[in-house]
Amino acid sequence: MTDRPLTFMAVHAHPDDEATSTGGVLARYAAEGVRTVLVTCTDGGCGDGPGGVKPGEPGHDPAAVARMRGEELRESCEVLKISDLETLGYADSGMMGWPSNDAPGSFWRTPVAEGAARLADLMRHYRPDVVVTYDENGFYGHPDHIQAHRITMAALELTDLTPKVYWTTIPHSAMRRFGEAMRELDPGMPEPDPAEAAELAELGLPDEEITTWVDTAGFSDQKFDSLAAHASQGENIFFLKMGKEKFGELMGTETFVRVKDSTGAAVPETDLFAGLR
Repeated sequence: MTDRPLTFMAVHAHPDDEATSTGGVLARYAAEGVRTVLVTCTDGGCGDGPGGVKPGEPGHDPAAVARMRGEELRESCEVLKISDLETLGYADSGMMGWPSNDAPGSFWRTPVAEGAARLADLMRHYRPDVVVTYDENGFYGHPDHIQAHRITMAALELTDLTPKVYWTTIPHSAMRRFGEAMRELDPGMPEPDPAEAAELAELGLPDEEITTWVDTAGFSDQKFDSLAAHASQGENIFFLKMGKEKFGELMGTETFVRVKDSTGAAVPETDLFAGLR
């Protein structure tokens, strides 16, 4: 046995991603004495600038946006009581198909082997017992999310570590509840066209395919506040518009698919550390 604390590592693409799908587990496990490590791969420079100015519009300065978002990320980490923040500093690639995908230094055009080697060094340093990242489609096809998945899985192959590995996901039942909540907030919101509706229906997984359901209801206020720390992106963070009470009702459970495990813990499970404590 060792005195080393259990360690949780989340590998995310941008500032604010840590809050959306893992804010609850980061806060919960920090409160339980787990060492929580966040790796943020990009600088977030393709986010909104002051006043909501969009990338490519006059007045949008990616370097200034990146500095602002770095400050917000540190504030979010304080809210979630994250033990260690590591930033890889790659340039935000923007949405799929944007010219920024191919800009020099963008995360999307970075060789996977390069990013994986840097991440593997961090894994060897922190020796995580649990690693969380996105699935192979980055949940919704964002290039930086896909690249975060790729370098995480490649980095694990470069180490001798055998952590439990999870991909973030959302059950279809929760996606339906989110859709209902959006229509309640904005009754005038147009219905998606058939192609958009089909695409939305593909997001997440059927409930029966979810391996891990973690109760984070007691930490929903922290999760809300961590999202709120990313105030510059508030226009894009739908969940902030519903207020804390509704947010807590909808966001009290975080869900994952377990893809690597050496503990033999039975699924479905309610703890990412099942079999480790």
